[in-house]
Amino acid sequence: MCTAITYNTKDHYFGRNFDLEYSYKETVTITPRNYPFKFRKVRSINTHYAIIGMAYVADDYPLYYDAINEKGLGMAGLNFPNNADYKEEQSDKDNIASFEFIPWVLSQCANLEEVKKLLEKINITKTNFSDQLIASPLHWIISDKESSITVECVQEGLKIYDNQVGVLTNNPTFDIQMFNLNNYMNLSIEQPINNFSKNLNFDIYSRGMGALGLPGDLSSASRFVKATFTKINSLSGDSESESISQFFHILNSVAQQRGCVHMGENKYEITIYSSCCNMDKGIYYYTTYENSQITGIDIYKENLDSDKLINYNLIEKQQILMQN
Repeated sequence: MCTAITYNTKDHYFGRNFDLEYSYKETVTITPRNYPFKFRKVRSINTHYAIIGMAYVADDYPLYYDAINEKGLGMAGLNFPNNADYKEEQSDKDNIASFEFIPWVLSQCANLEEVKKLLEKINITKTNFSDQLIASPLHWIISDKESSITVECVQEGLKIYDNQVGVLTNNPTFDIQMFNLNNYMNLSIEQPINNFSKNLNFDIYSRGMGALGLPGDLSSASRFVKATFTKINSLSGDSESESISQFFHILNSVAQQRGCVHMGENKYEITIYSSCCNMDKGIYYYTTYENSQITGIDIYKENLDSDKLINYNLIEKQQILMQN
């Protein structure tokens, strides 16, 4: 399972935890402006916005998990099992496979207003990339520098929600996740007030008791509440160092530790990587499960007028600075 968030200080940030029990050996992948995006059922796009993000590259095609484009639009796909319902092709729609959805949007949209217009004509189809790479059940968070939406293709059709908290996890559907926040309106960053009884004296024996009841388990519904509470109340300085450090602290609050979610046999879900994209500067930062050092890749240090993908393997081994 996964968690995605947005965060604003002086600049705007977008990223996610990628939680799974195995890795596809994904890479930080830059798609330059002249790489020809070929789609199964719609026209190719040969010239487009440059994109940077995390992808598994198969047959020279970037299967993006999360990415931003050079205009500051970000998008991430998160696991949505038993709810995602992709459709048969429709002659009056743009038929886009789920694995094409991120490239289709980020290649040609600069902001959410343009995304919403594009979504009016879209039909997300149940098309596999290959016999070995079948379509994953996903829903998506799409964010520009000002706001976010959630897109879900469910049995009833395509649902588009204004995502006012800038957070997405997995199941249940987004409308239920938002409604569930009502159950936590009593949480506070302040110390609690005794509303239980005027006849009883309670001992505020610890700091942080205003947030008693904040979920701490690793389920997607609980991570949605915890990430939202942590993000909304989080304070950061405006520098790049302070901003990205705070971003990763928010993601770390809902990270998966090996051994806590058993997937059968000798498999355990972990946070394989965490990402933080500066949407203003085009820098993709990441950490991995073993390597907690923040690594950055700047899209503007590459030749963005190329037609070839640019890939950076993840630095997975822990980087330790010895001070003596």
